[in-house]
Amino acid sequence: MTVPFDDLHAAAEHIRRHVTGPLDVGAPLGIGKPHRLLNALYDAAVADPARPMTLYTALSLDPPSGGQDLEGRFIGPFAARHFGEDFVRLKYVDALRRDALPAHIEVEEFYMQSGAMLGSRQAQRRYASLNYTHVARALADRGVNVLVQKVAANEDGTRFSLSSNTDLTFDVIDALLAAGRPRPLVVGEIDPELPWLGGTAAVDTAFFDVMVVPPPPYPKLFGLPRQPVSDADYAIGFYASALVRDGGTLQIGIGALADALCHALALRHTDNAAYRRVLHALDADIATHPAVVASGGLDAFDIGLYGCSEMINEGFKRLVEVGVIRRKVVDKAALMQRVNAGTTSALDDELIERDGEFLHGAFYLGSPDFYAWLRGLDPDTRRGIGMKRVGEVNELFGLDEGLERLQRRDARFFNSCMMATALGAAVSDGLDDGRVVSGVGGQYNFVAMGHALPDARSVLLLRATRPTAGGAESNIRWHYGHTTIPRHLRDLYITEYGIADIRGATDEDCVTAMARIADAASQPHLLTRARDARKLDLRFVAPGAWARNTPQHLRDALAPLRRDGTLPDYPLGSDFDVVEQRLLRALAWLRAQTATRRGKLATVFDALRAGIGDDTPALARMQLQAPRGLNEHLMARLVSLGLRRTARDGATGDVIAPTSAA
Repeated sequence: MTVPFDDLHAAAEHIRRHVTGPLDVGAPLGIGKPHRLLNALYDAAVADPARPMTLYTALSLDPPSGGQDLEGRFIGPFAARHFGEDFVRLKYVDALRRDALPAHIEVEEFYMQSGAMLGSRQAQRRYASLNYTHVARALADRGVNVLVQKVAANEDGTRFSLSSNTDLTFDVIDALLAAGRPRPLVVGEIDPELPWLGGTAAVDTAFFDVMVVPPPPYPKLFGLPRQPVSDADYAIGFYASALVRDGGTLQIGIGALADALCHALALRHTDNAAYRRVLHALDADIATHPAVVASGGLDAFDIGLYGCSEMINEGFKRLVEVGVIRRKVVDKAALMQRVNAGTTSALDDELIERDGEFLHGAFYLGSPDFYAWLRGLDPDTRRGIGMKRVGEVNELFGLDEGLERLQRRDARFFNSCMMATALGAAVSDGLDDGRVVSGVGGQYNFVAMGHALPDARSVLLLRATRPTAGGAESNIRWHYGHTTIPRHLRDLYITEYGIADIRGATDEDCVTAMARIADAASQPHLLTRARDARKLDLRFVAPGAWARNTPQHLRDALAPLRRDGTLPDYPLGSDFDVVEQRLLRALAWLRAQTATRRGKLATVFDALRAGIGDDTPALARMQLQAPRGLNEHLMARLVSLGLRRTARDGATGDVIAPTSAA
């Protein structure tokens, strides 16, 4: 019988009384985490040092805080508006950041908010490096005895939806029972803000041992701010879109690269002429690129795509809305065989239309607009979205491998990485000193599927360079001391300078393909290292066309498409108002200009010479309309300089990251 509570502390005490010995609590990643209940459990644990508690979770989302420097002045007011003044921060996250968890409390995460815990000794020590699909097994080994999760309720409160997180809950319970361990205490916390999704995400009341209905107000769901898309991001996204085959399967990640890819796929379908103009500006010969001919296409989608991704996000919303994501699959192998063979009957087609689903995911995360879209789905669209176990989405070796192979024809798995080596390895989750930036999550699963399915491809996306204190540094390295994806699983890489198809390639061919998509400044070093390592013919000379791999050449190529609106700063919508959008461009420009000591001195000199501008709305937004003291006067001049420079050249840079989740 489900025990109801409307008091969080009473619910926490009930949980602690029900479980004997140490508390081993599992909580979902992302927005399925019940912040208020977890804080009540944390408070109770802090007050009882004699009883250990361990929390097993991932992606503990925490809004950014403001400050008095330029980025802090921008972020503070935005965060208050976007996340809400009453957003409940996780107390254990604050303690982890300060290495202040009590000795009897541990937090073990298998995926971290990107870059958030690089300075935390406690978080780094207790990180668990796990494929997403191995987490349930690990939690069973650890003997998790409590599962807590946010849920959505139907109108009469008789059924509940796991909504954003079907990913691990079922699998953890099954793994515990299969290991001969007791079923954990399963606790739900109702959140009226959480969208209802049915199908396999819906469960009866009896699924839960405890149901908590906390009092209002109900804070907003954590919303990811949508980032501006830079020229490099757009180039990567459009190259990637040319590798997608009509009638295929799509998996994508999150962030500006995914936004650019989804904008490209939507444009390919809704305005194919404009789509081809962008690709022609990037590469006049893209239609005959061997990888595009072998694996992709440039035409609109007659059949449409089936989305199968661990995370459903903003990009999928757009692709559903414009009709790109619409190929339905059913959980009937014989019928899927007939579909793939093109031999369906009228009855088959009726069954597919009635019972089929066009989008599968294990969890979702996005902007407030994305959550509003999920809440307002029409019945037919809602029936087309199925939330699944992560073991069903992220690998083939789950409930029915044969069926999943039939459904995932022509699959394209798009994921991003931080760096890649010239020999084809990828660095996506950690640094060479061992510190974890985020986690492997499902990336390895999808890369492996790209090789396991006969007509699938794994595509890793990365920007060719990143800014550092010494200037731009190449993200294509000869060697790096940490690897997420080994080089024997190399397949396709894309930077803003093109596509490298290195599946099955020799080391020499891999080196030349990767150098071909590196920035021009780093190519000589890569080729020299390759020659020294005996991986490259000593007579090899880089073709002259490779010298065009520069930001300026890319900017010039895309400038007309920026001006005519084909490539907007925010292709999937923006969470920033028009003044904030101008400020983001200015701050991104300032960040790039001051990345080196020399650049910083030159920029400060220019700002002092130019003085404070007359852009009162932007200066007021930064609390600099009436600067006081030398520091504020300098900041006002820097902001004014950034606004003038970006207004003149229309430059678009990367967002200053109010938050980063993946």
